[in-house]
Amino acid sequence: MPSQGTHIFVVDDEEIIATTLAKILELSGFTATPFTNPLDALLQLQTEIPDLLLSDVSMPQMSGIELAVQMQQQFPNCKVLLFSGQAATSKMLEDASGQGHDFHLLSKPIHPKELLREIGKATGGVREVERSRPIAEIEL
Repeated sequence: MPSQGTHIFVVDDEEIIATTLAKILELSGFTATPFTNPLDALLQLQTEIPDLLLSDVSMPQMSGIELAVQMQQQFPNCKVLLFSGQAATSKMLEDASGQGHDFHLLSKPIHPKELLREIGKATGGVREVERSRPIAEIEL
């Protein structure tokens, strides 16, 4: 089971992806807040502090890497998982790594079971998060 009270910010500029991921996480026992604009996620930090940031890398307002760096500067204990369907992302991750930031990248599409497994690893939870309800076979 997920850690009691584990809160995840889900950020993707495609609304269907952000809301679907948040719903999958909620059905799996997490508290999840979806955002389509990374700047809104940063503003929300004034009232909520997530345990984990799950963010797309390529977004028009700011990259998920830039968002992750800013969030970890304010809240160093916030874990980060990034996802992308674009090959150019690896160069951005190399640049961030050169500046001392080590982020784990998941590839789109990702199966919900794999996503939950990775979240469990990142948050120090069990290897595979148990679900209270079955999750449809959705790939994002």
